[in-house]
Order: sequence, then C-alpha cells, then structure tokens
Amino acid sequence: MDWLSKDYWDTQYLQTKTGWNIGYASPPLTAYFDQLSSKNLRILIPGAGQGWEVEYLYKNGFSKDYMLDFSEESIRLFKKRCPEFPDDQIICGDFFSHNGQYDLIVEQTFLSSLDPKLRPIYVEKLHELLLPCGKIVGLVFNHEFGFEGPPFGGTEEEYHRL
Repeated sequence: MDWLSKDYWDTQYLQTKTGWNIGYASPPLTAYFDQLSSKNLRILIPGAGQGWEVEYLYKNGFSKDYMLDFSEESIRLFKKRCPEFPDDQIICGDFFSHNGQYDLIVEQTFLSSLDPKLRPIYVEKLHELLLPCGKIVGLVFNHEFGFEGPPFGGTEEEYHRL
C-alpha cells in the first residue's frame, strides 16, 4: 500500500476514514500555543489534515501559521470550515519537497501517517526547515499498533533516538 500517495489520503478524507481526527485542536497543543508570547512566529503544521490546530492559531491572533498537506480533500474541508484563512498560507504539496524557514513546527499526527522507515528522513527535513533557534513541538503515539498501515505507532526510545 502506498501510504504516501496523494490519492490514498484524498480517499481517506472523502470516506472520513481518518479515525485519529478528533474534530478540534488538540488540548495539549492549544495549552502550549496559549503560553506563547509572540503571535508573529512563523509556524508550520505539516500533514495538517483538516487543520484544527491551524484554525486555532489563526483565530487566536497568530498571523504567520502555515498549513501544509498534499491532500486536496483535506484542504477543501479546512477551507469550507475556515474560509477566511489566507490562501497564501495554505501549501498543497509534499513535505519532503517543501522549502521554507520556521520558528516552530507542530507535529500533530503527521509522523504517525508516515511509514516508519521514513522517520530519519522526516527528522532531517525538520532540521532543514527550522530556523537556528526554532523548536519542534507536538504529540506522538507512545505505543505500537497491531495492524498494518497508518496510524503508525512508536516508542519513547525510538523518538529519543530520532
């Protein structure tokens, strides 16, 4: 199965099969966002899906948050819900081909959508996209799943190695 294909993810969104979509911005991430002192940080949310965290940031005064996903369907669902979000801050493309520099990169389910063999490349790309004093913040699964395909789990030990 090609879990990195745009068609795979468009189908998942069309069939509402993304079971880890909680339907709102994740509370641990909103708590983190709420304590940030600068609303001018350049923030990237790769694999943003329906963009709940993107919407939360935007509606709370952050002016430079960027949504990146290669599923046109996920972006369509986001724009339907949040039509006022600036189009030039929505990037429909491949994370691994993306160029930019960010103060903060938010991990919310993107890592779990990637085949685990791509994780070292993902980490390299994160470092490439971060500004010198930038940060990565996010949530990851702390267990393995007993099935093939996304979401892919992981362990604390693996994340520390990465």
